Amino acid sequence: MTAPTSPAGDRPLEGRVALVAGASRGIGAVTAAAFARAGAAVVLGARDLEATRSVADSIRAEGGRAVAVATDVGDAGSSERLVRCALEEFGRLDAAFNNATDGPLPAPLADIDPDDFDRGIRVNVRGTFLGMKYQIPAILGSGGGAIVNMASIAGLQGTANLAAYVAGKAGIVGLTKVAALDYADQGLRVNVVAPGPILTHRLREAGEEAQRMAGLATPMRRVGQAREVADAVVWLCSDRSSFVTGTVLPIDGGQYAGNKPPRMYRQGPPQGSPREARQEPPAYRRSP
Repeated sequence: MTAPTSPAGDRPLEGRVALVAGASRGIGAVTAAAFARAGAAVVLGARDLEATRSVADSIRAEGGRAVAVATDVGDAGSSERLVRCALEEFGRLDAAFNNATDGPLPAPLADIDPDDFDRGIRVNVRGTFLGMKYQIPAILGSGGGAIVNMASIAGLQGTANLAAYVAGKAGIVGLTKVAALDYADQGLRVNVVAPGPILTHRLREAGEEAQRMAGLATPMRRVGQAREVADAVVWLCSDRSSFVTGTVLPIDGGQYAGNKPPRMYRQGPPQGSPREARQEPPAYRRSP
C-alpha cells in the first residue's frame, strides 16, 4: 500500500466528508467548524438538536456544507442513523471524531450512584464503540480514512473524584488501540486525543479562579483553547498524518510529561523567598 497524497494548500480535507459526534458546543462545535474550513462537508450529531443546528447554520453561513442530526451515541440505532445520514447526504464518509461524553459530578468513588456511573460508561465507552462500529464500514467503503476518539489526560493517569470519567476515558484509549490494530492494513487509521484543561463552556462557567488554578496545574501555566484540540484532530484526519495510527496524543500543556513545581527545594539551610531562590548563586553572578 502506497502513502496517500494530501490535497494541496490549506484545505487538506477538500472533497471529503467528516462526522462529529458530540458537536453541539465546546470542542465538538469548534472541531466541526475546523473540518469545514479544511474543506470537508460535515455531519454533526448530538442530543441537543437545536444547538447542533445552530453550529451547522454557522458553518453554512461561512460557505461550508453541514447537516445536523439528533443523536444519542449510546443507542445503536441512533449511531447507525448518524452514519447513514453522511452517506445519504454526501455519498461517502472519510473521517469521524467521537467527542461525546457524560457522567456524574465529581465525588469520591463510594459516593457515586451506580446509575450515574453506568451513564458515564454508556456514553464514553459504549458510545465510542458504537460510533466506530458503524463508521468503520462506511469509511472503508469510501476508500479509507481516519477516526479520532476523545479521551482525556485523566484517562491516562487518573484523577481523584472522577471514577466514571476516568474509567470511561481509559476505556476509549483501549478501544482506539484495538481498532487501530484491526484496520491498520486496510487504509483506516484510528487515534485518540487526550486533552488537559481546555477553556470550554464548562470551565468558563466555573469562573476565573477555577480557570487560573487549572492553568497553573500545567507546566505551560495556562489552559488550552478548543481550537488547539480541533487543529490536532483535523491533522490526525488528514493525509499529513498518514503514518500515524494507534497513537494517544496528549494536548495538555505538558501535564502528562511529569511535574514542573513552581519552585525546587534543596537540602540545607532554610531558603528565602521565591524571588531570592531564582537569583543566581553568588559564585555565578556577573561582576558589576
